[in-house]
Amino acid sequence: MVQQINKAAVLGSGVMGSGIAAHLANIGIPVLLLDIVPKELTGDEQKKGLTLEDPAVRNRLSSTSIQKLLKQKPAPLTSKKNLALIEAGNFEDDMERLSGADWIIEVVVENLDVKKKVFAQVEKYRKKGSIVSSNTSGISVEAMVSECSEEFRKHFLGTHFFNPPRYLKLLEIIPTKDTDEKVLHFMKTFGEDVLGKGVVTAKDTPNFIGNRIGTYGLLVTLREMLEKGYSVGEVDSVTGPLIGRPKSATFRTLDVVGLDTFVHVANNVYENVEEQEKEVFNVPSFMKQMLENGWLGAKAGQGFFKKDGKEILELDPSAMEYRSRQKLSAPSIEMAKQAKGSSKLKALIYANDRAGELLWGITAPTLLYSAKLLGEIADDIVSIDQAMKWGFGWDKGPFELWDAIGLEKSAERLKEEGYDIPVWVSQMLDKGHTSFYIEENGVRFFYSNGEYRRLQTSEKAINLKSLKETKGVIKKNSGASLIDLGDGVALLEFHSQSNAIGMDIIQMINYAIDDVALNFKGLVIGNQGKNFCVGANLAMILMEAQDDNFYEIDMVIRHFQQAMQKIKYSPKPVVAAPFGMTLGGGAEICLPAARIQASSETYMGLVEAGVGLIPGGGGNKELYIKHLNSIPKGLDFDLQNVANKVFESVAMAKVSTSAAEARDSQFLDALDGISINADHLLYDAKRVVLQLHENGYRPPVKEKIPVVGETGYATLLLAAQTMQLSGFISEHDLKIAKKLAFVIAGGKVPFGTKVDEQYLLDLEREAFLSLVSEGKSQQRMQHMLVKGKPLRN
Repeated sequence: MVQQINKAAVLGSGVMGSGIAAHLANIGIPVLLLDIVPKELTGDEQKKGLTLEDPAVRNRLSSTSIQKLLKQKPAPLTSKKNLALIEAGNFEDDMERLSGADWIIEVVVENLDVKKKVFAQVEKYRKKGSIVSSNTSGISVEAMVSECSEEFRKHFLGTHFFNPPRYLKLLEIIPTKDTDEKVLHFMKTFGEDVLGKGVVTAKDTPNFIGNRIGTYGLLVTLREMLEKGYSVGEVDSVTGPLIGRPKSATFRTLDVVGLDTFVHVANNVYENVEEQEKEVFNVPSFMKQMLENGWLGAKAGQGFFKKDGKEILELDPSAMEYRSRQKLSAPSIEMAKQAKGSSKLKALIYANDRAGELLWGITAPTLLYSAKLLGEIADDIVSIDQAMKWGFGWDKGPFELWDAIGLEKSAERLKEEGYDIPVWVSQMLDKGHTSFYIEENGVRFFYSNGEYRRLQTSEKAINLKSLKETKGVIKKNSGASLIDLGDGVALLEFHSQSNAIGMDIIQMINYAIDDVALNFKGLVIGNQGKNFCVGANLAMILMEAQDDNFYEIDMVIRHFQQAMQKIKYSPKPVVAAPFGMTLGGGAEICLPAARIQASSETYMGLVEAGVGLIPGGGGNKELYIKHLNSIPKGLDFDLQNVANKVFESVAMAKVSTSAAEARDSQFLDALDGISINADHLLYDAKRVVLQLHENGYRPPVKEKIPVVGETGYATLLLAAQTMQLSGFISEHDLKIAKKLAFVIAGGKVPFGTKVDEQYLLDLEREAFLSLVSEGKSQQRMQHMLVKGKPLRN
């Protein structure tokens, strides 16, 4: 068996196949992407005089799919450079090249006979010990390779990615009875550590775990909607974030997935389950009519929803016509908005109103169905819960949800309403066990076969909530906490609203650096909120500006700048661990750190221009230094070019769409790391701190910085004025650009003058204070706070 995967091959270049190839390329694995040979020429190929024998024609399907990766949204590639790692080929000319692959992934059409033929060919050319898998979403994995050799079957299993592979965390691994245990263990470890996935082991049953329960839940929702007279919009208004589900709720999710795909998945279960289960998976007739009409969802321009100008219309299934979107209104919805945690769910699900009736009607059957399938689709409740969280974006899996609404209370109601409760759940309640999960001393246990078993988690998946419960907190205030991560490493966790930076966080940064200098080997700055940090407390800045309290703003900016310098020159290494939105002040906290260990999905940028300001905490200076440091020592370079790049990045408020792109734009440098698995981010950052400590870390030496001065300022200004004259930016944009250009150029000094950091920080602060006093900048701040998007004034 292979000990590592250095090269892969993907068979089938459709949306899923090319998406998997892109994900592999994102982590640096070269991929051969194969598809069938076309039987006819396109018009363009005929015009070029090509024949069916030309390689460009024979590889057309995979080549076209590779090029489409650059245009797809959301982007499958973390960096356009990764496209170079994907090579096109076809099933007739390139099968011999499978001998060079350590992992071969089949992603062809969902047809058992076709898959069998593909695997017969794969067996001819693969090298012994290479791993082969199928990305099927529900066909029997064992049946596909029943005619293959024993050695092949030992190295074969199902690997079901969820679409899009880059973004959805779930990877279902489905072993057969012949799969070698070592192969299974390797792929689970590889899936978590290298692919960055949440891996669950599923049984070889129709649609495995996620799609089996997810499809059931959607069809139960459809049934309730039709029987009880709810509208499409009403259902979506209560089956999204209100109950811990994605914003796309029920029917917007179906529009994104595509009705044809959903019906195929539902039919797969319908054809492969016992008679009593078939009824639920029989798709309603109106959906079959939608299929005939081509109303497939987003890809067809209409589905359950349709956009009419600026208005979103919803489908009326009884009339098969579109009408204005409706929202469900009920007292319990308003109550739930005020509640938190499990209280919110209880307020909704047990409510005696239309919202409560709908949510009980769709939740109760789904919970019972999940419990009924335990042992059939998965060995434990944890795998089922994780599959629904990682694959469908649920905040809580079915059994966690059941705990949240109260197992005893719900079981009593289920019995009263005539539902059959699975025997194992009844036996569990009879023993006095009233929840599927329990927690003791920060350790979580789950119910399994009559007893509670410890929930095994990877040492790489640090849980800050559990850590704080077991080890406590060193110091905290309203904005941040200092925590002992163990092994001599401390962690500074932000927990203000949206992790926005105010004086509370600045104070904790100062305290953390001082405490770490005395008592620890180093510091990680990270958290497990929704985003790392969306920037400074904009509401506070606006309020002070409107009150003409510029002295207060000046003081906060000075303190922020000093804290950032303290991070940079800390005697112990500071490692920033950004993820998600890392904007404005969030990026400014990362840039001066000794190292950045970023989650792969990190969206980093200095975006202050969007709210009428420029970075004020040293971000301009640090990004400029990052650019300078990226140039090899002794190499001649154009200083103006460096200034131009930094100016463009900040003036245009550019935000990276990944950590890889942040590296391309110099927010990360060659020494900074990227964690593919977001759950391992803090572990990886801690490890970097320890490595720096073991290598005898010393803070950087203070050096003067060369700037482009007055002539460089004129160059930057000319570019901005040209954009304004061309109508690309407004007059106020130009004012912001002038201030920014002056800061980046280093003010009124000759080209090439070397200045110290404090000089640049003073320029930055002065420009920030000047802009924050502008009425139009205040309008931009107000608009961002109220509308959540930039104002161009």
